[in-house]
Amino acid sequence: MKKLLFLLVFTPNLFFAANKIPSKIKSVTLYANSADISRVAHLKLAQGTSVITLTALSPKIDESSIQISGLNGVSIQAISYSLNYLENISLGPEALVFTKQIEAIGLDISRLKNDIFGLNEEEKVLNTNRLVSSETQALDLDKIKAISQYYRNRITEIKNEIFSLNLKINLLNEDTVNLQKQLSTLQNIPSEPKGEITIKFDAPIATSLYLGITYNVQDAGWIPNYDIKSNKINHAIALTYKAHVYQKTGENWDNVALTLATGNPNYNAVKPSLASHYLNFGQSKNYRSEIEKRKFAYNPSIKTVTGMVTDASGQPLPGCSVLVKGTTQGTSSDFDGKYSLNVANGQELVFSYVGFKTNEIPIYASLINVRLEEDAQALNEVVVMGYGTQDDAISRSLQGRATGVQIRGVSSIYMEEEVQPLYIIDGVPVDDFMEGDLDADEIQHIEVLNYSSSEAIYGSRAANGIIVISTKKSSTVEEAIQTKFEIKKPYSISANGDISAIEINTYTLDATYEFFAAPIINEHVFLTASFKDWEKLNLLPGEANIYFSGTYAGKTTIDPYTVKKEMTVSLGIDKAITVMRKQDKNFKSKSFTGNTRILDRTYQIDIKNNKPMAIDLVVMDRIPISENKEIKVSDISTNNALYDQEKGLLTWKLSLDKNEETSETFSFQIKYPRGRNITL
Repeated sequence: MKKLLFLLVFTPNLFFAANKIPSKIKSVTLYANSADISRVAHLKLAQGTSVITLTALSPKIDESSIQISGLNGVSIQAISYSLNYLENISLGPEALVFTKQIEAIGLDISRLKNDIFGLNEEEKVLNTNRLVSSETQALDLDKIKAISQYYRNRITEIKNEIFSLNLKINLLNEDTVNLQKQLSTLQNIPSEPKGEITIKFDAPIATSLYLGITYNVQDAGWIPNYDIKSNKINHAIALTYKAHVYQKTGENWDNVALTLATGNPNYNAVKPSLASHYLNFGQSKNYRSEIEKRKFAYNPSIKTVTGMVTDASGQPLPGCSVLVKGTTQGTSSDFDGKYSLNVANGQELVFSYVGFKTNEIPIYASLINVRLEEDAQALNEVVVMGYGTQDDAISRSLQGRATGVQIRGVSSIYMEEEVQPLYIIDGVPVDDFMEGDLDADEIQHIEVLNYSSSEAIYGSRAANGIIVISTKKSSTVEEAIQTKFEIKKPYSISANGDISAIEINTYTLDATYEFFAAPIINEHVFLTASFKDWEKLNLLPGEANIYFSGTYAGKTTIDPYTVKKEMTVSLGIDKAITVMRKQDKNFKSKSFTGNTRILDRTYQIDIKNNKPMAIDLVVMDRIPISENKEIKVSDISTNNALYDQEKGLLTWKLSLDKNEETSETFSFQIKYPRGRNITL
């Protein structure tokens, strides 16, 4: 192997007088953004050294991936991959059709030009004859009038006929130009080089070989796509798993066996290199570098993206910057957090908003909704100070009691002697916790509890704040596994980059239907369908087209990485169910007590089922949660709702008969210092 590599690197000009042989693509294995090509070639070798060249290959072959099989005792002395810019490639059947049409039009144009030439000659004869007649004959006035009339009429006819013929020629020339453009597209003009693999063999005896050649190429891939169809409520769902296949490798794939693979041979599998760790005073360094797992793959067929940008609570973020990465092309979300952007010249979108983490997402679908997280301190350091911190994981609630606490990523915990928060390690309070008591690699998560939520448990010990540290309980190893879909029917995929839709399978899934509304965010009522056992389907993140009762209902996104036992998809909006949320505007209640501002809030949700059938409806709302001990939320009345105190979420599970209407209410009170501002 070392000798072979030496020959590959140091003898690029080794080959001479190579015999060119044809080869054919037998099968293709497609990954997310590349493809493995398997070719076959039949050749006869004489005894001794022979050199052959496989021509008309893709110019985008990864040379290091080339493998040869089927040698049968013949050895390979060297392999070389190169690009040929000069060889004329024979025209394909489509190109031959265009060429013949162009030739036929050329013949028609020549005939029309011949007609014009004949008419011009006739005009010359008429003009010459008119002069001769006038010089040799004495004509009376009537004859002069008759001759003049004839010449005028005939010359006019000739001029009009020549004009009509020129119009026909112009139209034929336009047809020729259009056909030549299509021909140029098929021929990849401006001319693209073709790849060539040259192999030097050493055969002990004369032999025939059926050679197998495999290699990896770029500019090819497949994108998962789904159709979700439901005929009516409480019926099974038909989920069609499809692949949108494309390739721009410079070589057409004609009638080949296709395999779709969920893995990626370009995954960075280089082992990490562990460096020494040196201790010193000052800011610690983070030596850890992880490879981020990307859930979505770039979809080159997407030209326009629309969506909504929200915060972690689901509230829209107006004015969020949405930019095509690497360009100046961008837009901003509107008042409702919605955006629309032409993305024909990019592969990733960058979402940025003041106070939130910047998010970069591959352009994987025409509908991309983004939820931004609040921003943490950059460069692996978060400083908890004053009335909070910029990190959502390090709670904004120490309010000056832990101004000396600094948490730098997960690698260093340092506190000034005069301020000592209480540390909880895996649920156990630890006194006199010091930097170095835990290795950085042992820390899984750090959280700062606010005083109000911990006072009842730890009393005065929580006065300076509480830092909760969770340590790692196990190590996680991700194996390099993948799923392959072997397509039974052979396919032809053109190298022009057009999308070919290939059906992988159709599944029938038992579904649970439910109507859902969250009127604090959106007063529309959505029909959802939930199904289990999705993990058996080997689904990947992708765009889904939704059809309900035979009608296209819109698009959604399937993301199997974010669900566990049950997957829920939205089937669209049902306008026959109305949900209205309104605030009880009772402003007569006391709003101030000394330096304390009091806000009483009561909300009513009116629901009506206008459908001619009974329905199950889930309605959700929320009660705010205080992250500051000076903001008190009390007098909470949830009435009929299920209440998640930790998250502040209210849930009503309702069963409504046809044309039934009902109302639900909830209320709470907020107290906070006068002169300060909060947002509800």
